[in-house]
Amino acid sequence: MGRIKTGKEGELLAKEYLLEKGFKIIATNYRTPFGEIDIIAKDKGYIVIVEVKRRMSDIFGDPSFAVDNKKREKLKKLALYYLSKIGKDSPVRFDVIAIKDREIFHIENAF
Repeated sequence: MGRIKTGKEGELLAKEYLLEKGFKIIATNYRTPFGEIDIIAKDKGYIVIVEVKRRMSDIFGDPSFAVDNKKREKLKKLALYYLSKIGKDSPVRFDVIAIKDREIFHIENAF
């Protein structure tokens, strides 16, 4: 399976998972001039910025480890951009959904 197909399928699995958990999906693959947010959702009054990482095996390590400090800083900037565009000052939470093959690990408030 190709990297892009693996990623897109992972994002679909994550979206379905979040919907089952009662999240409201606001946007998927939200593009900005600086990068892309995988999923933007609402959960209990929070705007949730969700980064999805999927691995088919452990060869390249645990998928959650792929969200390093550089990626976290980028996601914070993307979230600020999104909030400025919608004109709301809402509380934001950053979640990571790490998927190993088809097993989902949801890390709420990851950073």
